[in-house]
Amino acid sequence: MSGTPELSGGGLVHSFERIVSLGNLSAAWREFKRGKSKKRDVQHFAFSLGDNLLQLHDDLVSGSYRHGRYDSFYISDPKRRHIHKASVRDRVVHQAVFRVLYHLFDRSFIYDSYSCRFNKGTHRGVQRLKQFVQQVTVNRRATAYALKCDIVKFFANIDHGILLQLIRRKINDGKLLVLLEEIIGSFETHLGKGLPLGNVTSQLFANIYLNELDRFVKHELKARQYIRYCDDFVILHRDAQKLANREAVVRCFTKTRLGLALHDVVSINKVSHGIDFLGYVVLPHHTVVRTSTKWRMLRNVNRDNLASYLGILSHAKTHRLTIETLKQIL
Repeated sequence: MSGTPELSGGGLVHSFERIVSLGNLSAAWREFKRGKSKKRDVQHFAFSLGDNLLQLHDDLVSGSYRHGRYDSFYISDPKRRHIHKASVRDRVVHQAVFRVLYHLFDRSFIYDSYSCRFNKGTHRGVQRLKQFVQQVTVNRRATAYALKCDIVKFFANIDHGILLQLIRRKINDGKLLVLLEEIIGSFETHLGKGLPLGNVTSQLFANIYLNELDRFVKHELKARQYIRYCDDFVILHRDAQKLANREAVVRCFTKTRLGLALHDVVSINKVSHGIDFLGYVVLPHHTVVRTSTKWRMLRNVNRDNLASYLGILSHAKTHRLTIETLKQIL
């Protein structure tokens, strides 16, 4: 995640004027361009940076700003994903909105939501799941089960109307709501639904959307060991039947309240068999790298990505795999 959300006087200022200020737009540009300065479209915007930021500021203030079209392409990471990239101008606006709104919403999220949040991420999510496994098994003395679910085409099925309704609970600034409606409405997979994977605002909007699910599971179902990363979530319990009952209730909630569907194949397995989560398999006594992740790493490792891969391996029991990975480039 890039950027630092803006704070003022110890608290959040989330007015429209703060978002569209030249100071915030300039800061958003600096955060956006990190790691992208060699890209042609970024260089083109930077060539007339002052004029571009002034024009963007004027358009936002006057209400004449309109979000542009998206470039579409596919990536494999390893799943094949359809990415939609906005123009540099629009991505500066996304970053400006994100800087100011992040903390307003983030402080209302549950602790155990780990996707696209500062001081969270995949490794902390895996570490937290390991803690939950120790708790629910009473340090491996009790049998426990894991319910693992994910949502069918999550980003493609986010309902714009529901999302805006959730946003309005926190924001009543009319100009800001118009701007957010412009950003959200700039993309559709089908009528009134869908967010593009490439926008930094989409990361925040996704957490706002699924915070409803998080709070339902934690506060209504009273699930103590619950963790979510994007649209993947896990609930642990010592009673397999109770987990099956919770799965049915959660399936109903996501459908009726959020317009989303869980995949039909939902697993409830003994924790001792391992929990496949975020590229790792978490077991009561140790954690290992998922087999598909291991083979992809061995196939793709090179000197440029070695440090990143070794970082992944450092969070699991992988002495032999680390040696095999090093052998690939030595």
